[in-house]
Amino acid sequence: QVQLVESGGGLVQAGDSLKLSCTVSGRTFSSYVMGWFRQAPGKERESVGAISRGGGTTYYVDSVKGRFTISRDNAKKTVYLQMNSLKPEDTAVYYCAADFRSPGLRVATFRLAAKYDYWGQGTQVTVSS
Repeated sequence: QVQLVESGGGLVQAGDSLKLSCTVSGRTFSSYVMGWFRQAPGKERESVGAISRGGGTTYYVDSVKGRFTISRDNAKKTVYLQMNSLKPEDTAVYYCAADFRSPGLRVATFRLAAKYDYWGQGTQVTVSS
């Protein structure tokens, strides 16, 4: 049984920073491509970015490039999302997700929620103006 548990969400002001964590239990963490997604009220779930198994490659969607950074610590079975210069439009529930079927991280597919096999329960991030 694979479980993903996010933490670190909260209420911050525009311009602030926040770091989310996602700890994975169950199977070998280093075999997963890990992704972060978010879902704002009334909107579809969207990709934020993803990181390769070894952590050497990351991809981001344009709206967060230069502000968000994904990293991972395979020894701790944890993936992180560092969010800087937060904006009110970043307000959403943030989810981490694990993909163990793909042979690796691909720029063409990292945004696709269907590629991910396991999901966390989400953590709320609220950015006030």
